[in-house]
Amino acid sequence: MHRKIAIIVRDRQSEALRMSAGITFMDDSIELFFIDRVLENSETVEINLEIASEMEIVMYTNRPENADMICLPTPELQNKLLEYDHIIVY
Repeated sequence: MHRKIAIIVRDRQSEALRMSAGITFMDDSIELFFIDRVLENSETVEINLEIASEMEIVMYTNRPENADMICLPTPELQNKLLEYDHIIVY
């Protein structure tokens, strides 16, 4: 069964990115949401962000500082979350 999964990334950014890449092997649709958070500037986050990009995981944010992500206002992000079968908060 193909499921649509949203992952809301908060404090453990590197772990959330790594975990989301692992879930893609189950053939589910994964999308990441960086809400009210600026992406951490660390080597592990950068490596896992690169892997997520290579796996074509779509990433959303409401912070324009987060480069290479789709930036949407918070109300639009909230409405988008209604489209998912599962929401995981990290």
